[in-house]
Amino acid sequence: MFLVGGIGFGYVSSLVKDDPVRTTDFILEKVNENDLTGFVYFNDGTQVGQLRSDEDRRIIGTGELPDTVRNAVIAIEDYRFYEHSGIDFKGTFRAVTQKLTNADVQTGGSTITQQLARRVFLSLDKSDNRKAKEIFLSLRLERLMSKEQILLAYLNKIPFGNGSNGTNLSGIKAAAKGIFNVDDLNQLNVAQAAYLAGLPQSPSTYSAFTSKGKFDKTGFDKANTRKELVLKRMLETGYLTQSQYEEALKFDVQASLAPTSEKAYDTYPYLMLEAERQASEILLNLNNPNVKKGTTKTEQDAYNEAAKESREQLLRSGYRIYTTIDKTIYDQMHVISEEPKNFTPDDPTKGVEQIAGIMIDNKTGAILGMIEGRNFFIEQMNLATQMKRQPGSTMKPIAAYAPALEKGAIQPATVIDDVPIVLKDWVKKWHLPENWDNDFHGLVTARTALNWSYNIPAIKLFLNQVGIDTAWDYAKRMGINSITKEDYNAQTGVIGGLSEGVSVEEMTNAYTTLANKGVFNDAFMISKITDADGKVVYEHQQKPTTVFSEETAYLMTDMMRTVITAGTGTDIMKDYKYFKTNPVVGKTGSTQNDGDAWFVGYTPDITVGVWAGYDTPKLTLKKTGCNTTTELGCGTQRAKKIFSKVMNATVENKPELFVTKQFERPANIVDMTVSGYSGKLPNEETVKAGKLNTDIFNKKWVPTEEDNVLVHQKFVAYDGKVYLPKPETPADMVQEKLVVRREKSISSIISEIEGILPQLPEENRPDISHYYPLDYQNDSASVVDPRTDDGQRPAAPGGVALHRLGDGSFEIVFSPAANPDLVGYRLYRTSDSNGFQRLNGKVALIGQEARIVDKPPTQGLVGYYVTAVDVVGKESPPSRVVYSDGNSGDIVPIDSMGIPTGNGSGASGGNGAGGTPTPPPGQSAKGAPSAPRSLALKPTNAGLEISWAANAASEGVKRYDIYYSDKENGKYTKLQSSTTTKVNYYAIVYDGWYRVTATNNNGESAPSKAVQYKK
Repeated sequence: MFLVGGIGFGYVSSLVKDDPVRTTDFILEKVNENDLTGFVYFNDGTQVGQLRSDEDRRIIGTGELPDTVRNAVIAIEDYRFYEHSGIDFKGTFRAVTQKLTNADVQTGGSTITQQLARRVFLSLDKSDNRKAKEIFLSLRLERLMSKEQILLAYLNKIPFGNGSNGTNLSGIKAAAKGIFNVDDLNQLNVAQAAYLAGLPQSPSTYSAFTSKGKFDKTGFDKANTRKELVLKRMLETGYLTQSQYEEALKFDVQASLAPTSEKAYDTYPYLMLEAERQASEILLNLNNPNVKKGTTKTEQDAYNEAAKESREQLLRSGYRIYTTIDKTIYDQMHVISEEPKNFTPDDPTKGVEQIAGIMIDNKTGAILGMIEGRNFFIEQMNLATQMKRQPGSTMKPIAAYAPALEKGAIQPATVIDDVPIVLKDWVKKWHLPENWDNDFHGLVTARTALNWSYNIPAIKLFLNQVGIDTAWDYAKRMGINSITKEDYNAQTGVIGGLSEGVSVEEMTNAYTTLANKGVFNDAFMISKITDADGKVVYEHQQKPTTVFSEETAYLMTDMMRTVITAGTGTDIMKDYKYFKTNPVVGKTGSTQNDGDAWFVGYTPDITVGVWAGYDTPKLTLKKTGCNTTTELGCGTQRAKKIFSKVMNATVENKPELFVTKQFERPANIVDMTVSGYSGKLPNEETVKAGKLNTDIFNKKWVPTEEDNVLVHQKFVAYDGKVYLPKPETPADMVQEKLVVRREKSISSIISEIEGILPQLPEENRPDISHYYPLDYQNDSASVVDPRTDDGQRPAAPGGVALHRLGDGSFEIVFSPAANPDLVGYRLYRTSDSNGFQRLNGKVALIGQEARIVDKPPTQGLVGYYVTAVDVVGKESPPSRVVYSDGNSGDIVPIDSMGIPTGNGSGASGGNGAGGTPTPPPGQSAKGAPSAPRSLALKPTNAGLEISWAANAASEGVKRYDIYYSDKENGKYTKLQSSTTTKVNYYAIVYDGWYRVTATNNNGESAPSKAVQYKK
């Protein structure tokens, strides 16, 4: 063993021959060195505050270390501590053997002296000969210091995880206080001492408390298991008797833990913690550039250890951290975020309505101010930089519109069809995305689609024009690094359906690219770090990269200008007082059920991004029961409201940030008028239709093709769809209009959805009418009317009624007939004794309202009836006739020769006909009245007036019956009855012979003399 030791010492000496020789004074000074205080500064050099570690370090001196603690530490960490001279070859051999054999008890290979040497001198040394240096330094420490000094130094420096208030604990005394609320180590019992002794091996793993001071059962259970191992080692090494060991095992450590409590912070707690976090990451990258977070546990453990060491180095080395934060801006943003009147009152269920925001200099990427949350003592996480939430529609310019503009796939006036799209869904089989307003708007320009934040056009661009891979590539180039591999399968990622979400910093940083003419600068908050002596150890270097052309950036900016002037962001014009002198552009965003609300806006000089919401997305912002017109507004308006307040305060307090008054228009941006149907050059039909859009274009991508989507087409409408008419369909039942030949017809889309809906869960199956776009009526037909002739003459429409309108017109309404093959209805009118005539052009088609309006040329009495027409032209019998004087009745049916058949039904004062034959001429029933006399016929505006002289009252006449025949001596048919001596008769044919009989209780009289009417 001595030979091996000698050889080993010689080998170690050869490895550290170039290592600087540390003097005794230097070594002792480092071992006993107190941490240096660091500072954080605003961008003008004024001090934010002292660099505060969130660790609690308390020093113990000689005589303060009880044997119980000493024995527990030595038993688990280095039980030959008092026997070796800094290096324990037996211990190292034992540790290796335990590792290789996977023994139940695992002990470390490094001695306490080695661990002290490593922590003091080699914490960031990752060289190959680090272990050799550690051994060499351990030997020197043993020669320079006593065992007691080494043990005390070790116990004063090692970390013990989180305390009950979330503070990191360094040193055994701080650990006793923070974990057990024990000030004097002598008060610790064996179980507690063993628990503490087991923590240094992996403080983060064995922590019973989270960083917020909450009890962590998982961490405690692991620490408690580790405690049992320590007790076992104490028993094995003779520090405990069997009874002491068993008694210690029974002790309830959890019950003795310190109660949880809150941290005490000074001014700017959010900013100080963010400065510490970012500065430690910078030091980590400087000292360990090859250490990455990785995906394996080993890689992650290595990264966590390196990150912890970097943070400890930062907090103990007296660094000066210079930030980009403007004190005035930062303070004013927090005045806004800390004013309760600016937010929805706290909800007993939802809690506090939260806010996060960030302001970035467009030219440099420097972060000028932040809102990290409303109250540090409610929420310690920096919501502006560390929280990830779904971005909603704020992702649309980043992953859809700007990339599509860059590619030349769209310009602001490009027309996109906002119609239903069908996506595959691995859970529900199919997914039909919706717009936020539950409508489909049909043919809209890209500008309009963005103005109103319609989802379907953005999804179409994302999937079909840009492509998911390219879209996320652009997002990453703009600083959105939270895109995951799962997001490459997210078909609706462009509207916020990401696996993790994005931070406010990421989203705001991305928008600075558009504000900065397409050039991205990574956002940063730390401009410089110096050591205690003022030596610069880090200084930020800008690395601008061009993502988009100036033309694309300008077009995207101008499209977001109209989001505010004519879209979802119009609130900004009212709430931002300086909009006219310092205009902004921007984009709104929200997530399903309003769990998140966003607004990101920019001037040529600065970009401000704001998020509003609650702790979890399922808690939604207030949308009802609030007044959107007040200064407070609703929760769903919160991001826009806070954005406006931040901008108002910035203009008033930092006007020098607004040196550029307008966005510079590149020379290659031109104005052009295009078709509002296609976005192409307008043709004659487009000009006639007046559907023109004038907008700006990238000269490189101006349209060169003429519009060819407008066509004149005859069609019939049925069941919400349009079809080509059958050859037999009557011309007056066919419509003709200027239609749009869409990329995909509405009828084909509806047919596809009809096939899909039955496969969806019942709660996701709206009526098919929901999927028709608002402009579906301009869709062109491509399929012939599928209806077939049922072989039957249509039934006459019922429920006919006439209403006089104010302009002298009449509205004829009716109940539709039930025949499935109907195409429409015709209107007939009579206004003189010529009978009823069909009114050309006066029709009601299937799918339209069951009403027809007509204005007769004269003001006299008029009558109307309606017929139904089927798909092959067959027409129903007339409906009941309605008259302008309020009367109504049935037309006497006529045969093929135009002769009344007498099969109608009579009605007093109407047109009915009974069909009872008259008595033979000259014959009256016994006691019946005499034949009526003085029969006269007089044409009127809408029919024929028939009158006669009244019989004597003594004859007791109950009624008069009117008869008709086409010949004087032919067969007479009863037309109608009357209790008066005058009737108005309406028919299709009037020419013929008329006579009248009188009837009393004894029977019917002989007929009057027949009188002929001939026009």
